[in-house]
Amino acid sequence: MSLAAYCVICCRRMGTSTPPPKSSTYWRDIRNIIKFTGSLILGGSLFITYEVLALKKSLTLDTQVIEREKMKSYIYVHTVSLDKTENHGITYQARKELHKAVRKVLATSARIFRGPFADTFSTVDIEDHDCAVWLLLRKSRSDDRAARLQAVQEMSEARHWHDYQYRIIAQACDMRTLTGLARSKDSDLRFFLRPPPLPSLKEDSSTEEELRHLLASLPQTDLDECIQCFTALALSESSQSLAAQKGGLWCFGGNGLPYAESFGEVPSATVEMFCLEALVKHSEIPTHCDKIEANGGLQLLQRLYQLHKDCPKVQRNIMRILGNMALNEHLHSTIVRSGWVSILAEAIKSQHIMEASHAARTLANLDRETVPDKYHDGVYVLHPQYRTSQPIKADVLFIHGLMGAAFKTWRQQDNDQDLTEKVSEDETKYTTCWPKSWLARDCPALRIISVEYDTSLSDWRARCPTERKSIAFRSNELLRKLRAAGVGDRPVVWVSHSMGGLLVKKMLLEASKRPEMNTIINNTRGIIFYSVPHHGSHLAEYSVNIRYLLFPSLEVKELSKDSPALKTLQDDFLEFAKDKNFQVLSFVETLPTYIGSMIKLHVVPLDSI
Repeated sequence: MSLAAYCVICCRRMGTSTPPPKSSTYWRDIRNIIKFTGSLILGGSLFITYEVLALKKSLTLDTQVIEREKMKSYIYVHTVSLDKTENHGITYQARKELHKAVRKVLATSARIFRGPFADTFSTVDIEDHDCAVWLLLRKSRSDDRAARLQAVQEMSEARHWHDYQYRIIAQACDMRTLTGLARSKDSDLRFFLRPPPLPSLKEDSSTEEELRHLLASLPQTDLDECIQCFTALALSESSQSLAAQKGGLWCFGGNGLPYAESFGEVPSATVEMFCLEALVKHSEIPTHCDKIEANGGLQLLQRLYQLHKDCPKVQRNIMRILGNMALNEHLHSTIVRSGWVSILAEAIKSQHIMEASHAARTLANLDRETVPDKYHDGVYVLHPQYRTSQPIKADVLFIHGLMGAAFKTWRQQDNDQDLTEKVSEDETKYTTCWPKSWLARDCPALRIISVEYDTSLSDWRARCPTERKSIAFRSNELLRKLRAAGVGDRPVVWVSHSMGGLLVKKMLLEASKRPEMNTIINNTRGIIFYSVPHHGSHLAEYSVNIRYLLFPSLEVKELSKDSPALKTLQDDFLEFAKDKNFQVLSFVETLPTYIGSMIKLHVVPLDSI
């Protein structure tokens, strides 16, 4: 009001005053115009600044109120003055018009900001403070692969979100994004919804019976002897028959020892284990994987996984089946919908190396966005198990030996304390798998793979009575699996122990004969042999001397010092390695090894290196 009055007075003075000389009038008019314009600009600026600050204050959001609104409890509004005199006059009208103009600007900017939601999310009612979440969701579905990867990374690094925002991602993201979050090291587990409710078991049925029904529904033709054996054991009509087959087939490769009938009832857990072993073999056949999925196998396996949380062996076999099924890309959507990704996302963060590595293998097979390789049963990536921006410069492969395993062979040493209590300790002092704990930390640019295959000293302890595989057979099988995992695409270093060294030599010889495997030969940079019996082992001779008691396995028999196959393998490898660009380092045993509690001998003496 004061500004308007001042302008009126100035105008009257200019109109009623006596005309001065022409030159002085000209400058006086300029001064008056400057005064008027300056006053108008200054006053207007102050007015606009005040109104903008007032509007900003009135639009300040109370985050606690928003959280309560999300819980649908109350609706909060800001109080206004009840004095009607404040709602009239020029000031009120000016503020009203200014607020309208600002609201139009805000609405226009909001429409521009939400422009990216032109397709899938165009009908979603998005709160202004949730736009960042939905923008990441939109970005995760971009046609640009780099943008998708960036969106998943930003989601996994989110630390300031509220619980409902994580749930928005969990409910709205696609399969590709969910798998990427599960393979992101720092992702929050709130990104993953709980698995859907499992269907009820049939009346008067049990998980054991459901497993048998599932096995019976699978094709029984064109199976190798090992699958037939496990299936026959699992589908035995009576517990006594199962015990008889277990005693006969497992111990001697024959049928039914009379005393096995006295074993009585076989525990349900034992029957379930046989069923799972059979399913592991079936899941290696793609068409059988389709049958397992069609007959509700994913839900049944999930029920068993939850029931046997205290049995790592059962859980590992279930993970092996799931990892084999994940090799078939057309089953990925079904696996994700069944809720397995949330279970895998939790398992991969486990401190137990075996549990984490089995989950990492399955998730890697599901992640076609960043993992072009496929990891078959027995091929485990120890590092990196998560998505990483670190470029991989070389592969280091660990191949265990007789009676070894992908994880326990490479432990530091047996400790008197319970290993389950040691996993939480500082891994710089003790580790159950030094390639994962130490080598990965020292050389993060490596991909570290550990291979698992079944071996035994005696047919008494064989996992399958018909699975008597020679070194030649195993080397071809492992060579196929490793090539599928991308081994040979970058420099390779082989680390082998005992019989594993013989497998490495046989694999390289076989690869040299196949043009499609030449990359493995060309990229091999080094081989490390730990106690490899290049010229045979005393263990084979020891076994032959007590063969009627020990029943030496085929693997042990092949290690005989008189074995012509072993001599041929050594001669062929030496000839093969003459003109190759890789180095070899061998270690020898200086102390005897305990085999069981009774046998103590040098498995690989100095003269066998």
